[in-house]
Amino acid sequence: MLDSIINTTTTSPASITISYLLICTFASLVLGFGAAFIYMYKNSSYTKSFIVTLVLLPAIVQLVIMVVNGNLGTGVAVLGAFSLTRFRSIPGNAREISSIFFAMATGLATGMGYIAIAFIFLIIIGLSSMILNKVSFGEPKRESKQLKITIPENLNYHGLFNDLFKKYTKYAELARVKTTNMGTLYELKYKIVLKNEEIEKNFIDEIRCRNGNLNVICGEIPDRKEEL
Repeated sequence: MLDSIINTTTTSPASITISYLLICTFASLVLGFGAAFIYMYKNSSYTKSFIVTLVLLPAIVQLVIMVVNGNLGTGVAVLGAFSLTRFRSIPGNAREISSIFFAMATGLATGMGYIAIAFIFLIIIGLSSMILNKVSFGEPKRESKQLKITIPENLNYHGLFNDLFKKYTKYAELARVKTTNMGTLYELKYKIVLKNEEIEKNFIDEIRCRNGNLNVICGEIPDRKEEL
């Protein structure tokens, strides 16, 4: 059942019949649709061009594997041609890169004729990916917040809010200081953990009384870009 449908006793591409080619190509396209669906699951930041690429990539890789089967020189040349595309593309996030490798792996399997193995691989990896995206495994803790306070240049920011931090936060750290408004104001950026979400308004109100009612921003820490 898990054997290759292609005759592996010869390494010549001429041994591949049109029926084998059509079966493998159809299977590759079905697997490509599966890989694209898995990528779109619980994900809204994708483009149509990338989804189309995921659908077609297994069939493209499958054809390359069939053509270069047993020909070492051709295989090395194709590998060099594919490596050049790296310099013509912008880096993707971790999920995009893993999806590309996923689609290429299924194409490699169908190119060698292992249709059943390719579908089993799609089901196992696809279900694992969908489950991991659905559960909270790997998600960063959200209790930390970013606090930005604007103060006049005549205020010494060192220890200015220590008593308020002690009263309202479990943890507070000054992350960055920068000047704004032509140097007449300072913007202080803190990383904080509040003792209770319900006291956030009181906390901000007391800061406003101390910084002259200038801007105070308290919110979630921006997510880092997903990189591999």
